[in-house]
Amino acid sequence: MSRPSSGCYAETLPELPEVETVRRSLDPFLTQARIAAVELRRPDLRVAFPRRFRSRLTGQTVASLTRRAKYLLAQLSSRETLLVHLGMSGSFRIDAPAGFGVDPDRDHPSEPDRHDHVVFHMASGAVITFNDPRRFGLMDLLTPSQLARHPVLRRLGPEPLSPQFGAVTLARACRGKKVALKVALLDQRVVAGLGNIYACEALHLAGVSPLRRASTIATPAGAPRESAYRLAAAIKRVLTKAIDRAATPRTYRSPRFRVYDRDGEPCPRAGCVGTIRRRTQAGRSTFYCPVCQR
Repeated sequence: MSRPSSGCYAETLPELPEVETVRRSLDPFLTQARIAAVELRRPDLRVAFPRRFRSRLTGQTVASLTRRAKYLLAQLSSRETLLVHLGMSGSFRIDAPAGFGVDPDRDHPSEPDRHDHVVFHMASGAVITFNDPRRFGLMDLLTPSQLARHPVLRRLGPEPLSPQFGAVTLARACRGKKVALKVALLDQRVVAGLGNIYACEALHLAGVSPLRRASTIATPAGAPRESAYRLAAAIKRVLTKAIDRAATPRTYRSPRFRVYDRDGEPCPRAGCVGTIRRRTQAGRSTFYCPVCQR
């Protein structure tokens, strides 16, 4: 047996790129695969597991595994959906049988960990384990009607990497908003899944100040200004780059950001003489360059 790791090891709340990386790692082992058995090693995570959680999952085939913002959604043959949120410290570990094309040097199953809370035994022989030391993760089973009415999912804005997201949708969502632009970007109704780290990174790449009013990237009628085009493109770019970087575990564990967590360092923009500053906005740390971000 081989053990490829798809875990999310971020020290902060996993953001969209980390969750998308987990989805891509799990997809070959879950999609079109049957769940043979489920082990629950405790009665809850952030909240209690839903009624008959094990029996409702056992025997089901995963039709698809998708992501919405920072949630993973496994569509089951029963038409129910397994909803997963990694919380602060959740990760998945995969023990796969030979023949899955994983690292041949890893020829033994992983050792059990006291924070292994949910174990999925797949009919293929793969064993998928959810580990969550802080237990802020979430697993739920939703019927189609529950999924449609979900209080978080139904209010989410467009996916930032989808064709539906761009300068027009971003400007329309920010029209008339008096809050700071960085704060608006963290509103999941404006753009789904964008978190604190990549909001800082995108704003710097776009040369847009996190302190300016959100409404300034749109005309009074809601049409995008030039800054909205730069910012929408920057959001797509930093997220895509982060997903590509996360595909390589070595760089994934020690990402190097443009401005995030670089307070006091020189601005990395060519020709800029500014220094990265840290400021608190809505209880979150914002890192930016006061010289080149306007």
